[in-house]
Amino acid sequence: MDEKQPQNGSRQRIDKWLFFARVAKSRSLAQERVAAGHVVVNGQTVRQPSHQLKIGDRLEIAMPERDLVLVVKLPGERRGPYEEARLLYEDLTPPREKKPFSALEQATREPGAGRPTKKERRALDDLRGAPDWSAD
Repeated sequence: MDEKQPQNGSRQRIDKWLFFARVAKSRSLAQERVAAGHVVVNGQTVRQPSHQLKIGDRLEIAMPERDLVLVVKLPGERRGPYEEARLLYEDLTPPREKKPFSALEQATREPGAGRPTKKERRALDDLRGAPDWSAD
């Protein structure tokens, strides 16, 4: 039996499947995500990248942007284009909540982030004390 060509109904390592389904950019990143406990299979957290997936398994994957809920439809054979990878799973992820956009949110920034404003620079100068230019 050739290991690169899984047969229908066979099992596949979870890290390989995540890589083939384009959930992870590399197999090592998929292994790290599984080992960190960010993947739940059928309601149980999996920490072994060698865990075997089968058709019908439900995966809950915690991603930095949002959580994915996928159902395995096919084992992967290779990492192909996106259209081919979409055939490997059914996406049950709830749609993102649309939050109202306000112009004020775009115009504001966190204090201390980026280059200081004129007001922040003056406060820093006051804190440091005025430079003594006559001492030259």
